[in-house]
Amino acid sequence: MGIKIKLTKSHSSSSARQVATVKGLGLTKFNSEVIVKDNAATRGMLDKVRHLVTFEVVKEEPKVVPRRKPRHIRVRDAARAKAQSAGK
Repeated sequence: MGIKIKLTKSHSSSSARQVATVKGLGLTKFNSEVIVKDNAATRGMLDKVRHLVTFEVVKEEPKVVPRRKPRHIRVRDAARAKAQSAGK
């Protein structure tokens, strides 16, 4: 299960901690929506900014984005693979 969160009020006059919490939830712009996992940490974050967001529990699971290697590592690995294939 997940929680669907929508930023319904502007966070421009909020404290820096509340702005960081909103950003940590994955909300960037006004009216942006995200689906996050329903756990204690997310519930605590929602409690801190409940006056800025609306949320509801949904049955769908949040998408799991596969972690990518940093760009310089991917470029390095590609160069090594190219050099290896040219050497054979």
